[in-house]
Amino acid sequence: MSAIEIAAAVSAGERSASEVVDAHLELIAQRDPELHAYNLVTAESARAEAAAIDARVSTGEVVGPLAGVPLAVKDNMCTKGVPTTCSSKILEGWRPPYDATVVTRLREAGAVSVGKTNLDEFAMGSSTEHSAFGPTRNPHDLSKVPGGSSGGSAASVAAGFTPLGIGSDTGGSIRQPAAFCGVVGMKPTYGVVSRYGLIAFASSLDQIGPFAADVADAAALFDVIAGHDPLDSTSIRDFTPSASAMLDEGVDGLRIGVVKELAGGPGGVPGLAADVLARTAEAVEVLATAGALVDEVSVPSSTLGLSAYYLVAPAEASSNLARYDGVRYGLRVDGPTTPEMTTATRTAGFGTEVKRRIMLGTYALSAGYYDAFYGKALKVRTMMLSDFARVYEDFDVLVAPTTPTTAFELGARTQDPLTMYVNDVCTIPSNLTGHPAISVPFGVGDDGMPVGVQVLAPALHDAQTFRVAAVLEAAS
Repeated sequence: MSAIEIAAAVSAGERSASEVVDAHLELIAQRDPELHAYNLVTAESARAEAAAIDARVSTGEVVGPLAGVPLAVKDNMCTKGVPTTCSSKILEGWRPPYDATVVTRLREAGAVSVGKTNLDEFAMGSSTEHSAFGPTRNPHDLSKVPGGSSGGSAASVAAGFTPLGIGSDTGGSIRQPAAFCGVVGMKPTYGVVSRYGLIAFASSLDQIGPFAADVADAAALFDVIAGHDPLDSTSIRDFTPSASAMLDEGVDGLRIGVVKELAGGPGGVPGLAADVLARTAEAVEVLATAGALVDEVSVPSSTLGLSAYYLVAPAEASSNLARYDGVRYGLRVDGPTTPEMTTATRTAGFGTEVKRRIMLGTYALSAGYYDAFYGKALKVRTMMLSDFARVYEDFDVLVAPTTPTTAFELGARTQDPLTMYVNDVCTIPSNLTGHPAISVPFGVGDDGMPVGVQVLAPALHDAQTFRVAAVLEAAS
């Protein structure tokens, strides 16, 4: 059953939330030992929440649009009294004193969290191999990665452990694992979903978004979590979620641009696989057949996104992660002096990839190099905003591949950081601009693994991405 169907059945008293949650917990117990989608399964609290929902239904109370639907929460979102680790030793066992706003809204909507999912440490990675607690595997092929950094949430939905999942997307960390795992994943407009309670990686890029097995479920989840939050200073006021209402509108007359730099065009990003480009071309043909006005469009600065991102994001990470000093919370490794204690704590607590990005960011922000690196990256970001604004004057949405390739083998790229970083080349532009984008499954590659096609839209036009994704889903 879909999330929408489960919620309808539970609300009508046709199926109990306890029965639904027990069935999904049983599946997690059976298969998660081989997948490792979860850092922590909260079976006891999930059953208690389900029982409370059943009690409310029995009295005729309206429970919410996601009544009794099992949910996977990425382990970088605060959950009061429940360990939140960011898959890092430096936060192992830490229990936040409050809930993230998204967690609160989902509970109020009737969703039942069954656990915290694995991720690349502090969301820094593209394969969920950079976790202090071991890698997650792709449910379609255990020898391959699920993508990252939200690989645990994507794998949970793909394996049927939960109908819904929550992830965070800083450079593609929802859309890329969604493509690898064959599920729907969406990054909202920056500021549309509250970041309060999301443990920061790069604050100007991070955004929380939904995973689901189909577009309608993803839209329903988005509509629950989106909206203004006074606890988040970057939250956009007066945004009304309406994704579910637009799913049946089709694309007749919609102006759709195919970004040639991200779709195999001359002078575009390198490394795009032929099978991924073939599925993207087929998706474009589907949209044209459905009545969309399709044309190729150039966004020259999109080829610079990868370079700019790997200066902006590490620079912000080097600042955000400075709070983990062994003094206030988390891991502490004792030393004879405070500097030695801090050094020992960070040495033991942070993994290799996190250390690499902290050093890169610190270097980019250092005296003598700020203008040459970080300052120039910000100029590229501004140029990219201008390029996309110009394109959106003539197009309603854009289409591109989500990832350059299908899921790769575990261990294949962990020793080559640059090759790993290229996995996000198609998704990064939407993070740098703050625009919404969705990945929808569209066929498989030559290896039989899922391929994702990405729909991009201007800021605050989040519902348009779901509208186009629904047409692609129906055709695939």
